[in-house]
Amino acid sequence: MKSILKPLLMIIAMALGMTAAATLPARALVELNVNKGNVEPLPIAITDFQGGDALGAEISGIVSADLKRSGLFAPIDKNAFIEKISNPDATPRFEDWKVINAQALVTGSVSKEADGRVRAQYRLWDTFAGQQMSGEQFFANDANTRRVAHIIADAIYERLTGEKGYFDTRVVFIDESGAKNARKKRLAIMDQDGANVRYLSDGKSIVLTPRFSPNRQEITYMSYESGQPKVYLLQIETGQRELVGDFPGMTFAPRFSPDGQKVIMSLLRDDGNSNIFAMDLRSRSTTRLTNSTAIDTSPSYSPDGSKVVFTSDRGGRAQIYVMGADGSGQTRISFGDGVYSTPVWSPRGDLIAFTKQTAGEFQIGVMRIDGSGERILSTGFQQEGPTWAPNGRVLMFFRDSAGGPKLVSVDLTGRNEQSIPTANFASDPAWSPLLE
Repeated sequence: MKSILKPLLMIIAMALGMTAAATLPARALVELNVNKGNVEPLPIAITDFQGGDALGAEISGIVSADLKRSGLFAPIDKNAFIEKISNPDATPRFEDWKVINAQALVTGSVSKEADGRVRAQYRLWDTFAGQQMSGEQFFANDANTRRVAHIIADAIYERLTGEKGYFDTRVVFIDESGAKNARKKRLAIMDQDGANVRYLSDGKSIVLTPRFSPNRQEITYMSYESGQPKVYLLQIETGQRELVGDFPGMTFAPRFSPDGQKVIMSLLRDDGNSNIFAMDLRSRSTTRLTNSTAIDTSPSYSPDGSKVVFTSDRGGRAQIYVMGADGSGQTRISFGDGVYSTPVWSPRGDLIAFTKQTAGEFQIGVMRIDGSGERILSTGFQQEGPTWAPNGRVLMFFRDSAGGPKLVSVDLTGRNEQSIPTANFASDPAWSPLLE
């Protein structure tokens, strides 16, 4: 398949020095405690970046939208601004920003370099302390200006929360179009905010469950092009594709190991049993991890690769189990009412997300890795398939409504649910690691 993606060019970042009047204290006064149960969004003023014509306003707009969607920040209406920033490098009039309760202020500029590159810089100010908190400048080509905005949003998010951001990421998903009884399904990839959609397959065959490799440039997915579901690897940037293996029976739910060297999946054999297998992508050798007469499926590695979470109906209905990466110590961890499916280990290693069907409803929830502390984050009609943002604070899933599935995100509080815009119906999302 011919590549339809342009390689991402390097974005160069340089720190901006503090101004003489803005020496960074050992501990900034403005910060967000994101570990509280109910976080009040931080009022933040984000000014249009100076220069670059409309590009400056576009970049600051993307930064503002990213921070707002996180649910942790409340960008202030620009009509309320008193000071009009003309020199983003100058110390702001902090009193003007305190009047409108802007606890943090972002200023910036955009310009074109002689070599054609775009230069974007920002400064983050603590308005009540009267100090600059951080500042950086980035150089990129025109094709990467949206990435620059996402990187700036990540830097601001990290400085104010102490956690890594998740805005400079992509999501691979299944784009669905056409009538419900003749749905065309294509592999697609987009920025985490729904922009820059690109198609990775032509829709001639049904494709399902794409999943990112930790190396960020490769996905694994299932395709029915031969009439039977088979697992493929796809190099995102080159379009090169290869068959993982020609297994007898049917294959389901492939995922990469954290080091990207293995693919774990469920194989349905002629005896009707579905068990979990891991394949070494270098040697192509396959190791059987479960040997059950039940349906064992949906495996997902822990971040350190030492354990695997999966579902099994060996107890009568599908519940969540955990085992060692070699198949040892298979232990049931969920005991709630209903049917559990699609468990996914958090990148932080502390939680497992899942889909739960009970009393005619579908729920997206999380539990600790020993099964305790189960919390439901979202309830709705036919919603499933959670995937984690790389910082482990936000989940994305798909919900079937108004005739077809759409993508939705929710944070760990369950209070900040956001619709992800897509041109067509969309399902089976998988969140990438942070880009490099």
